[in-house]
Amino acid sequence: MCGIWALFGSDDCLSVQCLSAMKIAHRGPDAFRFENVNGYTNCCFGFHRLAVVDPLFGMQPIRVKKYPYLWLCYNGEIYNYKKMQRHFEFEYQTNVDGEIILHLYDKGGIEQTICMLDGVFAFVLLDTANKKVFLGRDTYGVRPLFKAMTEDGFLAVCSEAKGLVTLKHSTTPFLKVEPFLPGHYEVLDLKPNGKVASVEMVKYHHCRDEPLHALYDNVDKLFPGFEIETVKNNLRILFNNAVKKRLMTDRRIGCLLSGGLDSSLVAATLLKQLKEAQVQYPLQTFAIGMEDSPDLLAARKVANHIGSEHYEVLFNSEEGIQALDEVIFSLETYDITTVRASVGMYLISKYIRKNTDNVVIFSGEGSDELTQGYIYFHKAPSPEEAEEESERLLRELYLFDVLRADRTTAAHGLELRVPFLDHRFSSYYLSLPPEMRTPKNGIEKHLLRETFEESNLIPKEILWRPKEAFSDGITSVKNSWFKILQEYVEHQVDDAMMANAAQKFPFNTPKTKEGYYYRQIFERHYPGRADWLSHYWMPKWINATDPSARTLTHYKSAAKA
Repeated sequence: MCGIWALFGSDDCLSVQCLSAMKIAHRGPDAFRFENVNGYTNCCFGFHRLAVVDPLFGMQPIRVKKYPYLWLCYNGEIYNYKKMQRHFEFEYQTNVDGEIILHLYDKGGIEQTICMLDGVFAFVLLDTANKKVFLGRDTYGVRPLFKAMTEDGFLAVCSEAKGLVTLKHSTTPFLKVEPFLPGHYEVLDLKPNGKVASVEMVKYHHCRDEPLHALYDNVDKLFPGFEIETVKNNLRILFNNAVKKRLMTDRRIGCLLSGGLDSSLVAATLLKQLKEAQVQYPLQTFAIGMEDSPDLLAARKVANHIGSEHYEVLFNSEEGIQALDEVIFSLETYDITTVRASVGMYLISKYIRKNTDNVVIFSGEGSDELTQGYIYFHKAPSPEEAEEESERLLRELYLFDVLRADRTTAAHGLELRVPFLDHRFSSYYLSLPPEMRTPKNGIEKHLLRETFEESNLIPKEILWRPKEAFSDGITSVKNSWFKILQEYVEHQVDDAMMANAAQKFPFNTPKTKEGYYYRQIFERHYPGRADWLSHYWMPKWINATDPSARTLTHYKSAAKA
């Protein structure tokens, strides 16, 4: 987890422009470098480093003697860099995982390179010999990337939008900043004057397709067919492998543990893998909640079962409300469900940074979208429509859950790892017949639960615990977090403001006082940038008026059960 920043064709003083790069210093608290590109007085790279792999030679932009014309700035982890090195017999100059991008690019060009990367990444690759710039982002957008480009060819890219919004350019008073789409790469021509021109934007991978790098994977052989025992066995193999490959780091690994199915499976598998790897420290797990939170009780049960060194972080409603401004600034969104769920994750990340030496943090993000874990999936009209909705949610992860997970941890210099979004695991899960993946017997994620039924990885009551949204589970059932927020906001936004909401905010007009309140904070930090969020996250098929699972009838019946 680092912060990358680059400019091409800037017509303003670079030393002034580079102040914008300091807005993402939280992403890389270990070191900073700012470097001009030889022969181009108006092109430069900025890099904030969190040293996770190769502490000695990991600074960027990465340049190696063999390819003096290649410059690489990337944020992420490439899990198969050693396998690729062995297979193609590349000679590495450093121990940095990203160096593989340079060798693959030299060997087969950008398209082959990006399809061979097993990991999460956002990168800027400059080839001064062929006068090309390439941008790329991983399939689900686990690592963030934003870009701004003007008609006259000025290009600016950054890990977070806040590193671009204050940039100046002579041809435009208001620089349009937008997220770079996950699962895509862009090719741009570099002109002699340092400006660029876009040549093509390519979608290189669909989440359903097995990735090209699977050809070079040494994962145990999967068995063909969709017989239930075969499928369960394959899923266990792939999930174990997804966790194992993510152990790659020189820093301490910890794990978020909400006591829900997903984080519990990750924590239990992680602890098993760390033991097998003979890691010398105990796994520390972290749960957050208010007094009487069902998540805290469930997480405690899991931690006792797996034997982790467990920490509980308590917070009260006042601390949660006070954090809203910082949280929305970090997130760069005003989406209601994202803001609600981010407060707990932001506060627990703050605790981990301040009180422990954990830097790499595992969590269960991505599972709900992949395995149809949201309660509204019970109302899906057909398995095919449920499948379609699952894929839509995965495509939009970069606007919602993955955005939340990245920004709340990165705000405190932590690197998040999400095994459920592993390419091999997710593409296999999505290849299964639609009817296998739907809720069964009133229980969502039935297939995932069934897969680990005999493993004794986690307690049975946790394995079959009904879905509890993270932003709800951190508070008591008697007084949900969303209700606490709504009661507070009731006194901050009056009816006259709501009556004028459509005029004040014509795009994504907030329909509730809570939505209005978040939007006000967002506009204060990022005026005129509301289009970063295309739409609010809401459940489907049930005419919901609030994104909280606790407002749904199915939740109420599950809570009584």
